[in-house]
Amino acid sequence: MTIVTSRTFKSGNSEAVRLPRDVAFGADVELTLVRSGDVLTIYPARVSVGDLVSRLAALPRPAAIEARDEEPPPERPGL
Repeated sequence: MTIVTSRTFKSGNSEAVRLPRDVAFGADVELTLVRSGDVLTIYPARVSVGDLVSRLAALPRPAAIEARDEEPPPERPGL
């Protein structure tokens, strides 16, 4: 777990916080913020199923797909 400190600052009419590089999410990442008392939890927003499918489709395809061994697994006593 990485622990860093930062300070809030005024940005227009909002209060902002700078996320140091060690805990940054990157540029243009939509975040969800949950406040429970003095605890503020920040995590990336959930992506839609369609966006997830398009991200998966963009991944490189393997050159070949390995087949499983045809032999059955060995017997394990006690299971």
